[in-house]
Amino acid sequence: MSGDPQQTLGALLARLEVRERQIAVEAEAAHEQIAQLTALLDGLAQAAEHITITRKTLLELPDETPSAPATPTPALPDGPAYQQIMAVFAEADAPLRARNVCEAMDLDLVPNNINNVRIKLKTRHWPTHVVLPTPSLHTARL
Repeated sequence: MSGDPQQTLGALLARLEVRERQIAVEAEAAHEQIAQLTALLDGLAQAAEHITITRKTLLELPDETPSAPATPTPALPDGPAYQQIMAVFAEADAPLRARNVCEAMDLDLVPNNINNVRIKLKTRHWPTHVVLPTPSLHTARL
């Protein structure tokens, strides 16, 4: 070491101060990164915990799906004509037209009787009991 010892000591102290400030800045940046990574880690841990809870909940669910509550079958209309029509369908082995129902009920095959039977078959009381495989054919669900 040549030169003035004070100058070299002063220069050395100045360099130490500069390095100390650099280290302080780097340490502050590292602390900020640690805080960000800690927040990220906490968020990921919370998400993993939620997934674990969801998995446990799903595993605790019963295996069978509950059957849908049985909807009560609407009662048939009480009228004797409706009872006769259902009796005709009970004996039939194929879909029937309104005309066939009239024949089975021993009604005269006049348009008025056929239309009355057709109306009874299409009335709102019958949708669950009488189905239409084709537009003019009727069959009963018993």
